Amino acid sequence: MVQGTITVDAPVRRVYDQWTQFEEFPRFMHGVVAVEQTDARHLRWRTGIAGFRRAFETEIVDQLPDERIAWRTVGGDVRQHGVVTFTPLDERHTRVRLAMEVEPEGPTERAAVALGIVSSRVSGDLRRFKDFVEDRRAATGAWRGRLRPEEADRAPGAGPAHDDPK
Repeated sequence: MVQGTITVDAPVRRVYDQWTQFEEFPRFMHGVVAVEQTDARHLRWRTGIAGFRRAFETEIVDQLPDERIAWRTVGGDVRQHGVVTFTPLDERHTRVRLAMEVEPEGPTERAAVALGIVSSRVSGDLRRFKDFVEDRRAATGAWRGRLRPEEADRAPGAGPAHDDPK
């Protein structure tokens, strides 16, 4: 289990709204080359870390505005699942907690997890996310739809009937 927590000096709505802008992740997540949101529930990721290139797809399993987003991989060469939660501490501060299970591939990736390199990367990404949010007066966008776990069991690409995913 990889975990990280940080307090962001911004209201929960702004912090959550910014997190829903997945295509912005390369701006603050080290090693994330690109994220493409294909519909309300599905994302395509491209990463590149220490010469390892990965492409994978994730599905948002549960999304409740201002509270949590849970996901799992559904395709590609990465296996993980996790949840990010948003807790308002007061009107101007939000605790962000990220917890994920990563199934490393091969001895190099297993060593990176065992040595805490992955945990360190998550901590750095959260610090950069904090800076990204705090440096702006507003989120770069928002998507406030509700995605329920029972809807995630449908066929791939069959998300709920929402308009644009952003």
